[in-house]
Amino acid sequence: MKPAASSAPEEATKSLLPNPLPPAYLNFVGRKLLRFTETIHGLGAFALITLGVVLTKYRRAPKLIHPLIRYQIHRAGIRLLPMVSFLGLALGLVIIGQTVSLLNRVGAQSYAGTVMVTVVVRELGPILAALLVLARVGTANVIELGTSRALGEVEALEALGIDPIHYLVMPRVIGLALSIFSLTIYLILTALMSGYLFAFLQDVPLQLGDYFGQLANALRWQDFVLLGLKTTLFGAIIAIVTCYQGLAQPLRIEDVPGATTRAVGQCVVACVLLDAVFIVVYLVI
Repeated sequence: MKPAASSAPEEATKSLLPNPLPPAYLNFVGRKLLRFTETIHGLGAFALITLGVVLTKYRRAPKLIHPLIRYQIHRAGIRLLPMVSFLGLALGLVIIGQTVSLLNRVGAQSYAGTVMVTVVVRELGPILAALLVLARVGTANVIELGTSRALGEVEALEALGIDPIHYLVMPRVIGLALSIFSLTIYLILTALMSGYLFAFLQDVPLQLGDYFGQLANALRWQDFVLLGLKTTLFGAIIAIVTCYQGLAQPLRIEDVPGATTRAVGQCVVACVLLDAVFIVVYLVI
């Protein structure tokens, strides 16, 4: 009878404690954390190796590498100009024109330049250009490199004494960085012009000179420096992540779609986190 009496308080105490997590859930979380750690470690090492190759081998075999860089710029930049033009027109008509019209209604048209610089120049322009390049070119990088890896073409390059990082990765890193920077500038200019055109069609009493004067007053020299740095890093991140998923591990043909999906998710997360860092920098300076 005494053991039964003593077990009653213990059962009451256990009922007040939270239920322990099931082992299957703990195993799932542990596997995700290990995989996340391995991915960060692999991406960091791959990025350092790529940076070292870019700094030490950029001038090596220029007749072979420089045309590849120009091809990547044409592929990720010039070919996307029609899509970027459409996106810039849509961005200007939908966001900038309506914002200027709304500010005019509430008598705050003097803040139009500040709003445009904050929304378009600092945030929407760079991230939209980066996502467009990721969707059109980043996914193609994973498919091309993953297929080459699955078919043994990368091992054939290594057998011939050709560095795959120098031949396959470096042109993509430089090409995507320059392309996203150029596309962002073009997108911003197109959006600002189309936005003013939409406001003009709505009979908003804002002169073109006053509009660009507000933009010039809202811009600071830090905006140009940080815009160039952000867009270049966006391009480098997209190129490194997509090349890592296509080259850094053995793949079979059926594994390429999964690698592409992982690359897109990792690029989006990395670009959003980098954009958050730049938001903090804008608030500090």
